[in-house]
Amino acid sequence: MSFTYTRIGRVLHEIGMISEEKKRSTLEEAANYANVEVDHYEAASALEDFGVAVSVHADDIDSIHDDYADLLDEAVEVAGGKVTITNVRLVEGEGDLEDGRVDHLEFERNGEPVTICAEHYADDYYDQGAACEAIAETAADDDPRSWRNLDFERKPHRGYDSIMVLATPEQAEALHEHLGFTFP
Repeated sequence: MSFTYTRIGRVLHEIGMISEEKKRSTLEEAANYANVEVDHYEAASALEDFGVAVSVHADDIDSIHDDYADLLDEAVEVAGGKVTITNVRLVEGEGDLEDGRVDHLEFERNGEPVTICAEHYADDYYDQGAACEAIAETAADDDPRSWRNLDFERKPHRGYDSIMVLATPEQAEALHEHLGFTFP
């Protein structure tokens, strides 16, 4: 299966995940490489450019104390802003980061408190699972779409971001059928 931004945009539009206008504007921004073949991971990452996914960086970030808030802001925007996320903070647990420290990611979702356990080994790397769990909280309760952790072909000894895509069950099935993505 070959992947280009042009093909990805066409599929996303055909399955109702993006408008014709969004497809066109994203492909215009990617004009220099829209028809260049990309690998499966780059295809998954392209979903973020089309505004239907959020990437949780596997490499270093600025700070676990600030970047979770930015990540959740991005997810809220992708989800249409129907949920309000406020007061995002990281409450540090006991012990040193080098040994692994269990912290708590806390925030309010529509005024209700949410707490997610997050294990950190450094102050500049996300807990991937905790970040994905927090992103899932940004979808509105009445939204037929939900956040799904997207999987793709992986090569050994390479780090990968977690890609969270907001899709209905039918759209997730179409992403699998047309682009080969799976959802563990």
